[in-house]
Amino acid sequence: LQVVPRAREMEAFDSMMEDSLSEDAHSPVPGLVHRYPDRVLMLVTTQCASYCRYCTRSRVVGDPHAAFFNRANYLKQLEYLRNTPQVRDVLLSGGDPLTLSPKILDELLAGLRAIPHIEVIRIGSRVPVFMPQRVTDEFVDTLRKYHPLWMNIHVNHPKEITPELVRACAKLADAGIPLGNQSVLLAGVNDHPETIKKLCHDLVKMRVRPYYLYMCDLVQGSGHFRTTVAAGLEIMEALRGHTSGYAVPTFAVDLPGGGGKVPVQPNYLLSQSHDRLVFRNFEGYISTYTEPANYQRPKMTQWIPKPRIEKGQRGVSGLLAGEEMTIKPAHWET
Repeated sequence: LQVVPRAREMEAFDSMMEDSLSEDAHSPVPGLVHRYPDRVLMLVTTQCASYCRYCTRSRVVGDPHAAFFNRANYLKQLEYLRNTPQVRDVLLSGGDPLTLSPKILDELLAGLRAIPHIEVIRIGSRVPVFMPQRVTDEFVDTLRKYHPLWMNIHVNHPKEITPELVRACAKLADAGIPLGNQSVLLAGVNDHPETIKKLCHDLVKMRVRPYYLYMCDLVQGSGHFRTTVAAGLEIMEALRGHTSGYAVPTFAVDLPGGGGKVPVQPNYLLSQSHDRLVFRNFEGYISTYTEPANYQRPKMTQWIPKPRIEKGQRGVSGLLAGEEMTIKPAHWET
């Protein structure tokens, strides 16, 4: 269901888009997406170990002629990062970075680690699932040189967890690489609470933290995979409180038009007054929580570092900090 093409991919659906996350509009140089203030997405290849039919980047992934995945553009990406000090976190994706030759991947990681303000490097990969033999001792030794380095794998169903995947993840975890998992909610594949719960439990057993459970993006060709948001909330009701907190992913919608990831969860806060809040838990138990009467908001002190300059608006955080009074839509005053 996930990798074999079907005729239903040709059926259009409401709100279908080619670039549903507007990544191209947020690319200051080819292959680099700078959507969030302090982190970037670095697209380094169009190739994958297998081609998921719901892929967000199906417009370019698998296309060997995509012009911006080459050494000249890698250098442009690194130059942009050197000149953008607010970026502290770089996520390598594509395509799948682990399909690159070891030499090229090593050069890219070395180039990133040579930039002083890059604190964390992340890799998103489905290679450990589809091509676990890629994760050799020599390969892990290469990654180990560039700590702090994190990796998110992509498992959607418990049946994808093979003995080979378990061994590959054990090599990575033993090398000190923190592992997470990103799943996509897919109709007919994993859209049942018990399926996701078993997946999360099996991931935790092999030291992989369930990280995100995404709604399927509005990319063309994926209409038959789409579920309702309500289906995802039902799954979250079956997880939160019913299993360990570290086995519960964040359920998120990646907003069309480049709005970014928005977490969605069931409503546990029922009501609020000036001094009390009313909550319900996973069992329906309802209780009150009393606010402190004498709380004073802390003031900035010398030991707190100055925040890095962010591109774009600070949003609601800026309103709470008193930097602005309003956020106005474009052309609001006309």
